[in-house]
Amino acid sequence: MKRSLKSSIKSLNILGILLAFLVLCVIMAIASPAFLKQTNLLNILQQISINFTIAIGMTFVILIGGIDLSVGSITALTGMFVAIMMKNWNIPVAPAIIIAVLSASLLGLINGVLISGLDLPPFIVTLGMMELARGMSCTVTAGQPIYTLPAGFLAISGRVRGIPLVALLIMIALFVLAYYVLHFTRIGRYVYAVGGNESCARLSGINVKAIKLIVYTFSGFCCGIAALLLTSRLDSAVPTNAEGYEMNAIAAVVIGGTSMSGGEGSLIGTVIGTMLIGVIANGMNLLLIPTGPQRMVTGSIIVIAVIVDVLRKKANSKSK
Repeated sequence: MKRSLKSSIKSLNILGILLAFLVLCVIMAIASPAFLKQTNLLNILQQISINFTIAIGMTFVILIGGIDLSVGSITALTGMFVAIMMKNWNIPVAPAIIIAVLSASLLGLINGVLISGLDLPPFIVTLGMMELARGMSCTVTAGQPIYTLPAGFLAISGRVRGIPLVALLIMIALFVLAYYVLHFTRIGRYVYAVGGNESCARLSGINVKAIKLIVYTFSGFCCGIAALLLTSRLDSAVPTNAEGYEMNAIAAVVIGGTSMSGGEGSLIGTVIGTMLIGVIANGMNLLLIPTGPQRMVTGSIIVIAVIVDVLRKKANSKSK
């Protein structure tokens, strides 16, 4: 009975987010006729692919009650690294991609080791990694960008009949993998258990430290994939790439209904949240709204989403 009630509430939450997204699309279409043009919609799809990829990993992190502020910096550093390997070291595209993604996963693993092994606060660890990775990305090329990457690498962001096909396939593959792990494997059940009550999960025999290691490594892996999508789309690796992406990913996850305290949420909600953030950013660009107000809107959305989550939890606890 409780399970069916919880699933019904979750479905209602997702429907509410979806309705908000559809209403937003209608508003943007009225405000700017260019919004519904095919080229613009395809641009939105390609633009959200990076935040979508990072947000998938962030969903796992927030589900265990953690946070990862380093995702933007890891994405930038990985982009610099893959560009250096291909341009400066003449490493072929395929090996460079594999090494880059593994390197990003390693940085995520380091976060996990410090958080789970030394019981350090995730906020402090990932804040330190954010500065460390960003500093490294500025140092490795003395702050200089790397341009004109190999054609094979640029194919990642290429389009087939106007559709960013490779980026779309990567998004689908990552979502299917993450959804399967979260809903059909023991690891997924443990992720929810750790986020719901870490002490109870530990007493139940769950290896909490191992789950945290897996989750933060997966977050790093998602950053590696996002770095490929971003660097390929820009045809350049710049130390300042992906600045603020951690806020966009957190916003997408929280808007999607994942609780900041952990244990509740879904990937479907994250997908809708990512699309909503993408539509807001695209709409504000079409309306020529400056970057400053755009960031204010994103920050306000995060705060409002957290307030809604807190109020919902209080209402649920009173009903019990």
